[in-house]
Amino acid sequence: MKRVAVALAGIALLVCIGVPGEVWAGGKKSTVKVVNKSDWQIDEFYLSSSDDEEWGPDQLGEDVIGTDESFELRNIPCDTYDVMLVDEAGDECVVEAVDICGGKESWVITNKILLGCQEATE
Repeated sequence: MKRVAVALAGIALLVCIGVPGEVWAGGKKSTVKVVNKSDWQIDEFYLSSSDDEEWGPDQLGEDVIGTDESFELRNIPCDTYDVMLVDEAGDECVVEAVDICGGKESWVITNKILLGCQEATE
């Protein structure tokens, strides 16, 4: 009985302090490298859970993602997100249903993605 109580206390402690890569509530967080392989600089990068209707803050802050550059998103809760990119010309591109964790360590922004947004708004 004492062993069971010690085991349960250990599990409770892990839940409270977190297992590496997880938050105390049990949801995983991820670091994802965003790679810009397009011809345009990305000036703003917003995330919104696909279940949400509000955009979060600009993930880049004062940074930009130049062509052939990357940016790391850190401690992002694993989820499916809609992503809004704003390029150097101020053009917005919304990419829906991007799986931030899903076993992927990077997400590549391409001309095809950005031009697809432009075509969708014309």
